[in-house]
Amino acid sequence: MAGTVVLAYHFEYSDTFPVHFQGFFCYDNTLAKPYPGPEDSSRAPPVLVYSLVTAVPTITILVGELAAFFFQPTRHKEKTIISGECCYFNPLLRRMIRFLGVYSFGLFTTTIFANAGQVVTGNQTPHFLSVCQPNYTVLGCQPPPGTIYVTDKAACTGNPLLVTAACKAFPSKDAALSAYAVAYTVMYVTLVFQLKGSRLAKPSLCLALLAPAFLVGVVRVAEYRNHWSDVLAGFLTGGAIAIFLVTCVVNNFQSPVSSAKKVSPPENLPTVPVLGLPCVDSSLDKLSVAQVGDIPDAPLHTSSSSSVFSLI
Repeated sequence: MAGTVVLAYHFEYSDTFPVHFQGFFCYDNTLAKPYPGPEDSSRAPPVLVYSLVTAVPTITILVGELAAFFFQPTRHKEKTIISGECCYFNPLLRRMIRFLGVYSFGLFTTTIFANAGQVVTGNQTPHFLSVCQPNYTVLGCQPPPGTIYVTDKAACTGNPLLVTAACKAFPSKDAALSAYAVAYTVMYVTLVFQLKGSRLAKPSLCLALLAPAFLVGVVRVAEYRNHWSDVLAGFLTGGAIAIFLVTCVVNNFQSPVSSAKKVSPPENLPTVPVLGLPCVDSSLDKLSVAQVGDIPDAPLHTSSSSSVFSLI
């Protein structure tokens, strides 16, 4: 957890990993959208997105675990040994720490994956040329359909901070975090909640949780902050991390079930006749059951009739 937090900090707030400058075509219409303003002026600002992806899953897990603990009597009898045979951990607290800890780890991991993709690819936002403000005359760019590919970052005369931020579009970090949060929460609701009397309660709740993440992606595209491909890549990244953690780390939110004791087969069962045929103990069976010290010195003698029935 500490490693993911430190790595996410260096990706987000330091220059440890410089952003790759991909280059651009002169007069590229896909990058010439108007500048929408700073991120805080968005209809889905980062503060709101980060607050929702932190608060909604936390509240949902707390409510679900409290309800399950107080309404399921078997939960009160569960004990988890922490040290030796004397120290026990409350099952309610254990499950809360487990699920919320894994969720926090996945949240920072999603941030690292999104930032790493943005740093490595350097894909531009739809408003890149508006903040880059290249001098087409100096660059020798001809009006369309003339095309010149510019690879020099010095061609941008705009604010360097805005230019760097405009080169971090793929994948969309807000879309990735939103998708991770709702995927984790929806799987928790589906696998843990038990609602009787209505088959549409859980699907309605899950759709209500999915709607904000979809709206975040739509807002990012509508405000020219990301392309559709950036948003879809963010959704896939966050959803994949959530599915992996739920299925492989927390085992579908289920507690480990203690293996049942194997029942030893009863011994000395009486021999039951089959199809009305007489049953005679075989000498081989006697040898397999007898102890080594109890084997008599005299050889075993069986009649021919006993041998016939033993074969049967």
